[in-house]
Amino acid sequence: MALDQSFVGRSYPPTAPYEVGREKIREFAEAVGDANPAYTDPEAAKALGHPDVIAPPTFVFAITFKAAGQVVQDPQLGLDYSRVVHGDQKFACNRPVRAGDRLTVTSTIEAIKSLAGNDILDIRGEVHDEAGEHVVTAWTKLVARAAEGA
Repeated sequence: MALDQSFVGRSYPPTAPYEVGREKIREFAEAVGDANPAYTDPEAAKALGHPDVIAPPTFVFAITFKAAGQVVQDPQLGLDYSRVVHGDQKFACNRPVRAGDRLTVTSTIEAIKSLAGNDILDIRGEVHDEAGEHVVTAWTKLVARAAEGA
């Protein structure tokens, strides 16, 4: 059953603040194989004009994808998450994520499409710091595969 188009434009409440830690940044940089010293060495980051270590640009995926869970779990939307695959991801960074940031994410449904029985859901996550400064926008595309035989 196709998702309800009336959900396009619906925003969900901001998430609780996520405090970005140096160790999380280091772990993420190691996991993606990026040895940039600005991700692990505060002095290297300061030499580049940052107050502390910064995170690789895709670091925010973890918090924006978790925030998209508000959309996915909305019982009124009726998305069958057991059929969902991650279709695409993109980011527009206003500034780097820094250790010590306390970030919130507001998720909005940007589009709902149906294609060959599959539901395609585009979710925009606006990431702000504690002062309300816009840090990054993340777009997540989820595809709910059609049920077999549908």
